[in-house]
Amino acid sequence: MATLQIYNANKEKIRELDVSDDVFGVEPREGLLYEVVRWQQAKKRAGTACTKTRAEVRGGGRKPWRQKGTGRARVGSSRNPVWRHGGTAHGPKPRDYSYTLPKKVRRLGLRMALSSKAMNDRLVVLDDYGISEIKTKNMHALLDRFGINSALLVVDQESRDVRLSARNLPKVSVVPEPGLNVYDLLKYDFLVIRESDVNALEERLKP
Repeated sequence: MATLQIYNANKEKIRELDVSDDVFGVEPREGLLYEVVRWQQAKKRAGTACTKTRAEVRGGGRKPWRQKGTGRARVGSSRNPVWRHGGTAHGPKPRDYSYTLPKKVRRLGLRMALSSKAMNDRLVVLDDYGISEIKTKNMHALLDRFGINSALLVVDQESRDVRLSARNLPKVSVVPEPGLNVYDLLKYDFLVIRESDVNALEERLKP
């Protein structure tokens, strides 16, 4: 079994926590992590880009000139894509970019991302954040103590002081334990999490 060190807010080791290798000891695979991140990003795409075709552009009902006898190229509408102010040919239309990815693949990707943090000593487990008031400098001091500049913090809904103290730090993001995802784990250098959330993750992600 993998072993994680538990710290208090003053960076003092309190105890060790044995965790399952099935969650924190999985060998990461770049290709699978890429697939999960691509799936996440596709779900976020708005898909609202829209251009007008020649049928949707205002005007162009009258034929500009007669078909034959003028010496000019034949044309049926001043709103054809070749003309200025004409419609757009093959332009984007509103669409849904999301697609399905097997649940087993998504869960495996999350286990790999967590394992990567643990293997590279980028996982900091706290017994508690030790923040009882909303002050950005307190959160900044806590992260400085651990030498952390870029971090993803896992908190619960009751930890309002922690969430609000971290919101103004440029390279820090806060997520609840159920919202932990592969993209954010790879985006930030460190994962800071409490012992209780580690246990919840382990229980949820066990194969």
